[in-house]
Amino acid sequence: MLAIGRKAPDFSLSDESGNAYSLTDFAGKTLVLYFYPKDSTPGCTRQACAFGALYGQFKALGAEVVGVSKDSAASHARFKEKNPLPFILQSDPEKSAHEAYGAVGEKKLYGKVTVGTIRTTYVIDGGGTIIYAKAGVSPDKNPGEVLEFLKTLKT
Repeated sequence: MLAIGRKAPDFSLSDESGNAYSLTDFAGKTLVLYFYPKDSTPGCTRQACAFGALYGQFKALGAEVVGVSKDSAASHARFKEKNPLPFILQSDPEKSAHEAYGAVGEKKLYGKVTVGTIRTTYVIDGGGTIIYAKAGVSPDKNPGEVLEFLKTLKT
């Protein structure tokens, strides 16, 4: 996991429509960058839908939300068709951004140790500096916690 106060690594990933985005595309904006394991699974769907439900509040605070998983663009497109997700989902099949952001590691799944995506969320300020970092987040609580953090910046 990357430390608060360091510069966020650049990335270039495609969204569900095949459009490429990099960190520099969000320069000057606050970016909520969250890594999740897999489209259309129960926890990931709850997390994404909670971000979607709060999206207007994130935008009102000047923040953009981007979700990243190893799923394909086609999988992301299907995920967005089934759920109200007004934000960008980026595909990282090679896990290059996952690795750069420390969102890959060992975890227990049904009693077995596996290597996979660690549910991780960062907030990156308009200058590209990490101002919030949390790994192993709850899919149900994470969106609200991040929103509350952003509200503290505006007071």
